Amino acid sequence: MLTEDSQLTTIQTMKKIILFVFVFTLFLFFVNGQNGFSVKQKIAVFVPLFLDSAFDAMDNYRYDKTFPKFINSGLEFYEGVQLAIDSMNKEGVKLEVQIFDTRSSTTSLADQLNSLSENTGLIIAHPAGNEIGQIGEAAMQKNIPFINASAPVNGGINANPFYLQLTPTLKTQIESVYRYIQKYYPLNQIIVFRKKGAREDEIKSFFDEAGKTTVSVKLKLKYVDLEDNFFANDVSKQLDSTKKILCIAGSLDEGFGMRLTSMLASLSKVYPVTLMGMSTWNNISFTKNEYKGIEIIYGTPFYHARTDKASVVISNHFSTKMYARPSDMVFRGYEVFMRYAHLLLQYKKELSSQLTSKQYKVFNEFDIQPVLNRNNLTLDYFENKRLSFLRWKDGSMMGVNW
Repeated sequence: MLTEDSQLTTIQTMKKIILFVFVFTLFLFFVNGQNGFSVKQKIAVFVPLFLDSAFDAMDNYRYDKTFPKFINSGLEFYEGVQLAIDSMNKEGVKLEVQIFDTRSSTTSLADQLNSLSENTGLIIAHPAGNEIGQIGEAAMQKNIPFINASAPVNGGINANPFYLQLTPTLKTQIESVYRYIQKYYPLNQIIVFRKKGAREDEIKSFFDEAGKTTVSVKLKLKYVDLEDNFFANDVSKQLDSTKKILCIAGSLDEGFGMRLTSMLASLSKVYPVTLMGMSTWNNISFTKNEYKGIEIIYGTPFYHARTDKASVVISNHFSTKMYARPSDMVFRGYEVFMRYAHLLLQYKKELSSQLTSKQYKVFNEFDIQPVLNRNNLTLDYFENKRLSFLRWKDGSMMGVNW
């Protein structure tokens, strides 16, 4: 939770964003005008900053000393991008960066895309699902590589070789979970606890499809539907204390996941099961006493121990300037900008042919693979297929597997 000092500091940061977006672009234009022999690479960053919602026409902050949660994610991603820009400035790198607030009430996304600088070489976005298709279409028309840094959906994009999705789709995540279970828990009894819902049915269909297409031994999955207000006895009657059991939370609902974890933890002395969760569990704190006694595993596409030099510098910056700890989204913005800006500098107009490159690792290893259209086997887009699986027990991380 942010302290009052950190809230005020963050509000001041938002005010600086308005100035930064204006002054930084003008500064780079001035430098370009002075050096006709140096061509700067141009990057556009689309991020939900909600500046028009946070400030009135006189640039007065609307929320007094509070800080609404809906602003957090975009601002944190922007802060990471800004830190990456600062780092590259220290390297003497020549870049021109445009920052677009996708939640602007005065400029539509279509107008923002139309105002892209000529010869923009890269688009990085922290997009909503309904923005991906629009950005992707503009990127393809202009032959600009488009990096979706955060959303786990492709927005219906197909036949677009300029689009890269770094957060795997739900289908890809379930396929990774399936292979992980095959590797580490092939002999366990496997029970998928789920709630009723369309997304839960989708998860089941992906598990079933993974079973049909696997080249290894097919897993035997038992599906159990639970009511919204289920209790420990509703879970325990599905368990057998004489068998090794892997339970899977077959829902993206964090509330369902936390309740299931709590119930299984309360039963752990009699039924020592292992619980596999979803990627949404990365937002849950498993240090609470109610989760003790059970081993918890979930996959995430972005994980690092924060012990490397860049992470320490970022953490110290937030500690001394923001009076807070940097979130995962700060590191995401920093990592994506640093990695793909360096690739742009190296490959320039050929960047689209290097989207699978493993160069310029910052924090995470990515496994970028082409996604093919099943009907005609042509390229639809590129996707990161890598998940890291975190293992927790009694409030501590036990390890990371891939």
